[in-house]
Amino acid sequence: MTAVGLDFGTTNSALAVADRDGTVRLATFEAGGSSTETFRSLLYFDPETSASDGAPRTVAGPDAIAAYLKSGSRGRLIQSMKSHLPSRLFKQTSILGQTFSLEGLIGILIRKLKATAEAQLGELGRSVVVGRPVHFSGAKTKADDDFAIGRLRAALAAAGFEQISFVFEPVAAARQYQATLDREELVLIADFGGGTSDFSLVRLGAGHRGQRVVVGTEGVGIAGDSFDSRIVRRLVAPALGLNSRYQPPFGAPLPIPSWLYEHLEKWHYLSFLKSKKTMDLLEELRFQALQPEKINALIHVVENDSGYRLYRSVESAKFALTGRESARFVFDDSPVAIDTNVAREQFEAWIAREIHRIGECVDRLFRRSGVSFEEVDTVFMTGGTSLVPAVKKLFTERFGAQRMKAGEELTSVAKGLALEALTVFG
Repeated sequence: MTAVGLDFGTTNSALAVADRDGTVRLATFEAGGSSTETFRSLLYFDPETSASDGAPRTVAGPDAIAAYLKSGSRGRLIQSMKSHLPSRLFKQTSILGQTFSLEGLIGILIRKLKATAEAQLGELGRSVVVGRPVHFSGAKTKADDDFAIGRLRAALAAAGFEQISFVFEPVAAARQYQATLDREELVLIADFGGGTSDFSLVRLGAGHRGQRVVVGTEGVGIAGDSFDSRIVRRLVAPALGLNSRYQPPFGAPLPIPSWLYEHLEKWHYLSFLKSKKTMDLLEELRFQALQPEKINALIHVVENDSGYRLYRSVESAKFALTGRESARFVFDDSPVAIDTNVAREQFEAWIAREIHRIGECVDRLFRRSGVSFEEVDTVFMTGGTSLVPAVKKLFTERFGAQRMKAGEELTSVAKGLALEALTVFG
């Protein structure tokens, strides 16, 4: 039986297999002529071709991006599906005349990821250990988290898995970190994804077969997507009509509805603005707007499904700010053209509330666990958002730079899940 670990992420996914001696191998994927160990968690539905049953042709992962860009943004690009899992409002959606459930969409993505991995790693079987956040993004209660797990289990079953075990993502990262140890440590694992930030205090023995005791776990629905939304709110939304007004037939001018821009800020909602009801509203607002050119720009972004192009611009600026004090933000999708400088100091002011809430989550974990900061031997940070300087500073101030470690930001969870599968499935 193959020991398979799957890290299904909001933005990126990864799959690994572990051998009995603890050797871990990651699946790799082709992207733009190069190889990557992550599989973008998105689907593209091609409007020009269809399968034998009439369903639109579906492309997943890195190939989906290439197909979407080649098409000139026609069709539908679906991303951040994991963020919808706790929502009872999202049951199904219509894509190019076909109806899909959320479980069905995620099942398609995982099935295509699995097939690509099997082409290089061999038959994966029907057993898998899958990562899960401590609390799903958008979940307010344990019932919401349980609902999300049930939907994810159904999607995995649709992708061909039968024996499914879930492990907290930071606990899986702890398993991978443990394989590098030659002594016992009390470790704080900080795992920053696209939709959630998750933390575990774990007492680890030496080696991948050493003892492991989970002291406590906590999580908060704030991570990379939350930071991205602040850039969109400050630099993009004003050019698309945020804070502008329209003149109804009677009475004083009114503000353009703010919920439109709340959807714009969330990648997993943006593509769903492209409904007849919303487009009719936007056309009416364009007719009544005091600055119609801004609403016209918003209509263009929605109609042309420009979310991914916007996402690339945001990610590019955010990544540049990890190493520099300022960066250019460029989003050019005529008639929308934004080219401006943003300072790291500005960005950190925009995300200050989110950083504070992450800090509160960490403090809550330590209070509930009855552990002091001084007792921790190592803080191991993983996930793409761990590279943000304001996030690093938060932990350095609490624990000191000498206890900070990081590495394999996008794959440590998948590797740990594969090692976990050795234990779970023997």
